[in-house]
Amino acid sequence: MPRMTARSRHEEHRAATPLELFFDLCFVVAVAQAGARLVHSLAEGHLGTGLAGYTAVFFAIWWAWMNFTWFASAYDSDDVLYRVVTLVQITGVLILAAGVPRAFDKSDFTVCVVGYIVMRLALTSQWLRAARDAADPGERRMALLYAAGLVVCQLGWIGMLFVPAGTARSWVFVVLAAAELAVPVVAERSTQSTWHPHHIAERYGLFTLIVLGETVAAATVAVQEALDEHEALGELLPIAGGGLLIVFAAWWIYFAVPIAGHLTSNSQAFAWGYGHFVILGSAAAIGAGMEVAVEQAVGKAHISTAAAAAAVTVPAALFMLTVWALHSRHFKRTLAEQLTLPVSAVAILGCTFAGHGAVLAAGLVAAATITVGVTLSSRGVERHGRRRVESHD
Repeated sequence: MPRMTARSRHEEHRAATPLELFFDLCFVVAVAQAGARLVHSLAEGHLGTGLAGYTAVFFAIWWAWMNFTWFASAYDSDDVLYRVVTLVQITGVLILAAGVPRAFDKSDFTVCVVGYIVMRLALTSQWLRAARDAADPGERRMALLYAAGLVVCQLGWIGMLFVPAGTARSWVFVVLAAAELAVPVVAERSTQSTWHPHHIAERYGLFTLIVLGETVAAATVAVQEALDEHEALGELLPIAGGGLLIVFAAWWIYFAVPIAGHLTSNSQAFAWGYGHFVILGSAAAIGAGMEVAVEQAVGKAHISTAAAAAAVTVPAALFMLTVWALHSRHFKRTLAEQLTLPVSAVAILGCTFAGHGAVLAAGLVAAATITVGVTLSSRGVERHGRRRVESHD
C-alpha cells in the first residue's frame, strides 16, 4: 500500500484536483435538496421548523465537506486507495441527500445519519492511514485524535436517533455539533496539519461559486415554472432581475480580495473556515428565498409579501455581513470603506418592507454597493500611489 505522507504547506502551484471538483458537485445535490425543502416550509408559513431543519441538514453537509477539504489539503495522495475512499464519501453524501425530505417532513433523520456514517467512516480510515504513515509522534497523535473524535461523535449521532423528536433532540444536536467543531481544535492543539493556505482559499471559493450557481439555477426553474402556469411576467421580472443583481453582487463581494495571505495560523484559518457555515448557508438560502418570492407573487405561497421578501433580504444581508467580517474588513483602508458592506446589509433588510418591489430594491442596493466599493477602492489606490510618489520626491 502506498504511503500517505503530509504535503508541504509551502508547495508551489497547489490547485484543486478533478476529484475535489467532482466531490463538490456531488455535495451540491444535497444542498439543492435542503434548499428545496426550505422553500416548501417557508411557503407554507412554517418558519421555525423550516429554519431548524435547514440548519441541521446544512450543518451535516457543510461539516462533512469541510472535513474532507482540510484533510485533502494536507494529505491528498491521489493514489488508487485515496480515490476509492473519496468516492465512498461521495456515496455517503448522496445517501444523506436522499434522506433530506424525510428529515424535513417527518423529523426522521435515519437516512441522513446513515449517509453521514458512510462519509465519516471513510474519513476515519483516511486519518488512520495518515497516522500509520506519520513522520513523527506528534503528527501520529494528531491523526489518531482526529480518528477517535470522528468515531465518538458518530456514535453520538447514532444515539440521537433514539431521542424523541422535539426539544430534547434539539439540545442533543447542539451538543453534538459543538463536539464536532471541537475535534479539529483539540486534535491540532500541539501539532498542526499541513493544510495549504492558497489551496484552502481556492477550495472554499470554488464551493461558494457552485452554491451560487445552484442558487441561480433553482431560481431560474422557479421563474420558468411560474411563467408556464400563470404567465405573470409583470410580477416575476422584478424578482428575477433583483435576484440576479443580488447573486452577481454576492460573487463580486466574495472574490473582491485575495484571502489566502490572511490564513497564516490555525486560529485565523479555523475562524475563517467555520464562519463559512453562514456564508454558504446564506448563499444557498438566497436561491430558496427567490423561489419563495416567486411562489408568493403567483399566489402559491401562504405567506405575506413582506415574509416572502424577507426570505431573500435576510440571507442576502447575512451574506454581506459575514463576508465583510471574514474577508473584506482586513483590506479596508478608510472608515467609509469599512462601513460600505454593513450599511448596505442594513439597507437590504430595509427593502423587506418595499412591497412587491422588495427583491428588485434589494438587488439595486446590492448593485449600488459594488459601485460604491469600487469607487472608494480606486480612490484609495490613487491616494496611496500619490503618497508613494511624494515620499520618493
